Amino acid sequence: MDEEMNELDDKIIVTMDDGSEAEYTIIDNTIIAGEGYVLVTDAPDDEDGMCYVWKDVSSPDDEEAVYESILDEKEEEAVLKVFQKKLAEDFDIEF
Repeated sequence: MDEEMNELDDKIIVTMDDGSEAEYTIIDNTIIAGEGYVLVTDAPDDEDGMCYVWKDVSSPDDEEAVYESILDEKEEEAVLKVFQKKLAEDFDIEF
């Protein structure tokens, strides 16, 4: 699933392949081994919700950021552990 995103402060509007849109809140971002990742949630402010880790697959020519869901379970788990350590004081991230 590819998503094109427009960032508005700490919000991302995701345009899905079928043309529908959804809003996500950016929790954090990181770069690991030269790859960019973003941790987002679909939950309203100060509420529990689902978190998603997306990998930045944008090319230098892209006008907007392009992210994909991480399909490799080991890669996703490693990235989640990085976010879990970075955000341990502020968030309880379970996976």
